[in-house]
Amino acid sequence: MIDFLTIEYLKSGNNRQREAYQTLMQHAVLEKLSEFSPVLVGTIPISIDISSSDLDIACCWTNKNAFHNYIKDTFGNKAGFQISETIINGHETIISSFILGNFEIEIFGQAIAVEKQYGYRHMLIEYKILEQQGEEFRKEILELKERGYKTEPAFALLLGLQGNPYEALLQLE
Repeated sequence: MIDFLTIEYLKSGNNRQREAYQTLMQHAVLEKLSEFSPVLVGTIPISIDISSSDLDIACCWTNKNAFHNYIKDTFGNKAGFQISETIINGHETIISSFILGNFEIEIFGQAIAVEKQYGYRHMLIEYKILEQQGEEFRKEILELKERGYKTEPAFALLLGLQGNPYEALLQLE
């Protein structure tokens, strides 16, 4: 299985993955976030991205205000910079986005180890499903995403999962 805790696998990936690797390295994004255990999650690592897909970076913070200020100070001068705070699944969450090169970057931080965050867990589950189901299934996911479906609802639809797709996928861990 791919070690998703690093981005080394992107170097030998498809064109978009290699471009993502170059962008992240050129701007030292993960290096700048290193104290927050950053992990690239989402669709680009598992090759189910569409043209509008962003680079999602999950982080773990211990001090919300310090994380918020660090993100603002470090990336606040980037094109399209935004930062907000919200509650997701009962957890305080900081979400920031900005543009680097050809990518929108989204930094998602919670006071939970990245490996326990939904984004990382969903990605691993989806990766395993894609490995089991094969290329035709991957193409069907991409087709649904092009039609406007979010990733987890697309998986839930094709797998016949009931209820909240984000929760239903976690039942497959």
